[in-house]
Amino acid sequence: MLMTARTHDLAAITALGALLIVYPVGDIKLATVLVAFLANQFGGIAPDIDQPTAPLWRNLPIGRLFGKFVGKGLGGHRFITHSVIGLFLAALLMKALLLFIHPLMPNVDINLVWWAFMIGMASHLIMDSLTKEGVPWLLPLPFKFGFPPIRAFRITTGKSGEKMLFLTILAIDIWYIAANYTHLVTVAKQIIARS
Repeated sequence: MLMTARTHDLAAITALGALLIVYPVGDIKLATVLVAFLANQFGGIAPDIDQPTAPLWRNLPIGRLFGKFVGKGLGGHRFITHSVIGLFLAALLMKALLLFIHPLMPNVDINLVWWAFMIGMASHLIMDSLTKEGVPWLLPLPFKFGFPPIRAFRITTGKSGEKMLFLTILAIDIWYIAANYTHLVTVAKQIIARS
């Protein structure tokens, strides 16, 4: 079953925020922050392009029809887009796309945007590894991996386990913001001042 989009969205932004703990912000401009945030959120749902009912397809006029075609072309849900091969292909495609559109947004650091997308995408696969279905990380090997290894202890979408996971991630985010509030405000002021 699909983990809900809100859980993937929260996990993607949390993973990006965790990176900010260990990686200095540097000379990032507001345009890069905004585009990186959007790329991160897109990366957080991108692996589900193989599912016709995914949020991406639901929000397009003929999305479900197009989603069915794309899903079949990618081997169905939780196949290539949920594997290391899928991560690699997405990395190449996103890098090519960013290089192509970079002239339209020359003040945006496309490397940071690329990393934000990849962090979102990787967080999606990690979160799906917590579900009963698991993820075929090592495709073409026909095994789906999950954590914990005992399937009965994994999360069922929309049930109390996923809700508890969502609340736990949210609590971590609140703690992180509260614990680093002064630093985060200073960084935000620096970003806005540079823009």
